[in-house]
Amino acid sequence: MHRRTLVALATLAATAFAGSGALAQAKEIRIAIIASKTGPLEAYAKQTIVGFNMGLDYATGGTMQVGGKKLVVLEKDDQGKPDVGKSLLAAAYADDKVDIAVGPTGSPVALAMLPVAEEYKKILLVEPAVADSITGDKWNKYIFRTGRNSSQDAASNAAAMDAPGNVIAILANDNAFGRDGVKATKEFTKKAKIVHEEYLPVGTTDFTAGLQRIVDKLKDQPGKKYIAVAWSGAPTPFAKIADLDLKKRFGIDLATGGNILPAMVAYKQFPGMEGALYYYFGIPKNAANDAMVARHYSQFKTPPDFFTAGGFSAAMAVVTALKKTNGDTNTDKLIATMEGMSFDTPKGLMTFRKEDHQAMQSMYHFKIKVDPAFAWGVPELVREIKASEMDIPIRNKR
Repeated sequence: MHRRTLVALATLAATAFAGSGALAQAKEIRIAIIASKTGPLEAYAKQTIVGFNMGLDYATGGTMQVGGKKLVVLEKDDQGKPDVGKSLLAAAYADDKVDIAVGPTGSPVALAMLPVAEEYKKILLVEPAVADSITGDKWNKYIFRTGRNSSQDAASNAAAMDAPGNVIAILANDNAFGRDGVKATKEFTKKAKIVHEEYLPVGTTDFTAGLQRIVDKLKDQPGKKYIAVAWSGAPTPFAKIADLDLKKRFGIDLATGGNILPAMVAYKQFPGMEGALYYYFGIPKNAANDAMVARHYSQFKTPPDFFTAGGFSAAMAVVTALKKTNGDTNTDKLIATMEGMSFDTPKGLMTFRKEDHQAMQSMYHFKIKVDPAFAWGVPELVREIKASEMDIPIRNKR
């Protein structure tokens, strides 16, 4: 066979192979989920990933397809580092050719990733990073969020705790999550008095000095005294607070939101504690939550946790949007579809607000009950705080 013929055949084969690869990719919808699979937020990330994959399976009826296209999920570990998250997202868009990205776990990583979504003109669905600035002054039109924001946390906890005569000192992470959370808490606290803010780094192992500063500010205050904790990551301060026996010694109570079940083990030492939370598996009553709880028990022999619900919700948002576009992943079409879109989740119906793409959603006022059947303090529902009750500000500047 002549050399010229061999070259022609090789070229033809290479072209055919490239064409088949492009065709295969055209029949896929590629989704990156970027989370802190290592580091202090590891437990949160792993729950999010489990929930996301479980949610995709549920929302597609087990087919893992939308519009005849296969859903392909690529998992990436940002290690809790903003620079790593930023580079992973860029690589996902540029090299992996993902159509949509989901994540990350931590707010500092999310803030580093926002400009990347704008640069590549691709959607980043934020779950579960919480800082207000993500859908606030750092937002761009490619950002949607199923996770709750700091204002939703603050508004719901204010509904539970903001009363005349209450005196509050706040313990929070020294990062975007903690500082945005405290800023929102101060904004929504109209009747109670905040007398101190204490910020400690994520990963803190010794809370003694910070808690002593809080006690010094609270112990001589008149009224009902509370340490309000807004904390993410391991370890948590709750066991140390319990060890200090502040209620008996100084009349200081704990007030905090929900958390993952291992962190809520310490809540058993605070029976009657009230606050507001994002999710607890025994509270919502709907088909999606029933399915997620049953599947999780079947697969892991344990109930789904705080961030499992978030991942599941993100998956349902993605599939709802893709079903509406019949699998078309054109970014402009997806944005137009998702703005104002409502979708089912284990928490009930959520709706993406058109102005900032924040998912509006219910929160839950709870009271801790000690039940020997559970290793953790059980948050019993006081009442559902509906999205319509919370006046969540639109904080973006665009």
